[in-house]
Amino acid sequence: MTRIIVVDDEPDLRGLLEDYLGGHGFEVATAEDAAALDRRLAEGPAALIVLDVNMPGETGRAALARLRARGCRAGVVLLTAAGALPDRLGGLADGADDYLVKPFEPRELLARIRAVLRRTGTAAVAAPAPSPRLGAVAFDAAARCLRDGDGAEIALTAMEFDLLSVFLRHPRQILSRARLSELAHGRPLGSGDRSVDIRIARLRQKIGEDPQSPRTLRTVHGEGYVFDPDG
Repeated sequence: MTRIIVVDDEPDLRGLLEDYLGGHGFEVATAEDAAALDRRLAEGPAALIVLDVNMPGETGRAALARLRARGCRAGVVLLTAAGALPDRLGGLADGADDYLVKPFEPRELLARIRAVLRRTGTAAVAAPAPSPRLGAVAFDAAARCLRDGDGAEIALTAMEFDLLSVFLRHPRQILSRARLSELAHGRPLGSGDRSVDIRIARLRQKIGEDPQSPRTLRTVHGEGYVFDPDG
């Protein structure tokens, strides 16, 4: 499994990216600053580092230049609030492989990470980890689909796959609609937006749930939804 280190001084962003990238098949470690990044690298190599530029203490660009001088070959995607051309070019000159301006959608970061890994030749190991069965069907992470008892494919849309991946990573945890949207799709849920409910209804149909009394993807009234692997 491809190891990624997310370095940012914002705890909420670290947690969001850890869940989101982890749900897409990466082993994710986090660090709050450059010193913590050094400790994570001492624990083991990383294929890619997501590195915030503006951190207390040593900046992301300074840490990047130091790592490159030491021979670190990990791919690096810089996160920066500075969109000016000199800042972007400076980060690339320091050895970054790509950059992303805050605020951003996790989906765009995921696309950039995959592009960097393709260029460095390590994308092949970034497939999602195997997931448990859901009732009578199996979740085929590599093919991004479900399979019935005969092995026939039950197609999933990209957003259904992302949503189901979040449930499988958080078994028995009650997740609100807003949290599901953030983790699965990398965006907040607008007022009156029922897209999460619609996708869950479709997933229930595809896994063979009784819509009147679902057991695997259950509704917790007033709170959200929960995935019960024993349902």
